[in-house]
Amino acid sequence: QVQLVESGGGLVQPGGSLRLTCSAPGNIFSQFAMAWYRQRPGESRDWVAHVTSRGMATYKDAVRGRFTISRDNAKNTVTLQMNSLKPEDTAVYYCNRIPPPDNYWGQGTLVTVSS
Repeated sequence: QVQLVESGGGLVQPGGSLRLTCSAPGNIFSQFAMAWYRQRPGESRDWVAHVTSRGMATYKDAVRGRFTISRDNAKNTVTLQMNSLKPEDTAVYYCNRIPPPDNYWGQGTLVTVSS
């Protein structure tokens, strides 16, 4: 059983910032693209952004320009810097590989954007 651990969520006001971190075992991390996904209330889990093993990033239209994904291969971590947060960013955020193996999902970290 692979354990992906997400952290950094919390309650923030609209326009605020949060930084999410994902820790992953090295054997699933270094050679693969890693992604952040989110599940908004009442919706299915959805891709947000991913970064290739070489650091090339791609973003969902709704977050481009506000979110920045990065990775540290030496530390086996992936981060998601989220700025200018909006209420519609409220969700549980998860990290995983691309494509995401079902047995790799962690508990996620809850982000709530509200005044």
